[in-house]
Amino acid sequence: MSFTKTTEQDSHYTHLEKMRVMELLTNINNEDKKVALAVEKSLPQIEKVVNKTIKKLQDGGRLFYIGAGTSGRLGILDASECPPTFGVPHEMVVGLIAGGDSAIRKSVENAEDSTTQGWFDLHDYHISEKDIVIGIAASGTTPYV
Repeated sequence: MSFTKTTEQDSHYTHLEKMRVMELLTNINNEDKKVALAVEKSLPQIEKVVNKTIKKLQDGGRLFYIGAGTSGRLGILDASECPPTFGVPHEMVVGLIAGGDSAIRKSVENAEDSTTQGWFDLHDYHISEKDIVIGIAASGTTPYV
């Protein structure tokens, strides 16, 4: 099994404990502003994925989110909200996280660095052409995803 480093600290955020509260809040807010702009630039691609996902779900397929760390937790959160919000069966939208269910509450270090474990985790679900798998990775390069 090969491992790749996927987590690095941004030099702008070293020694957070030494920042004034307003400086920290301003930095967080400035980072958050980048998200809306990035999403706006990607709307045409997002529309294509959403339309394809809708079609697959209407044809009996399932949606799988797969991620590591916080990205995986957010996929699980979204998957768990789909049944009560949209009235879909629990098995229609599934969230998977590197390190398994125990990683939901407690980090499983290095689980994200496996290039094969994501496929193993999906194997039991018998993924087919009817399904769609969305990988969630903050870095865009997480080997598990």
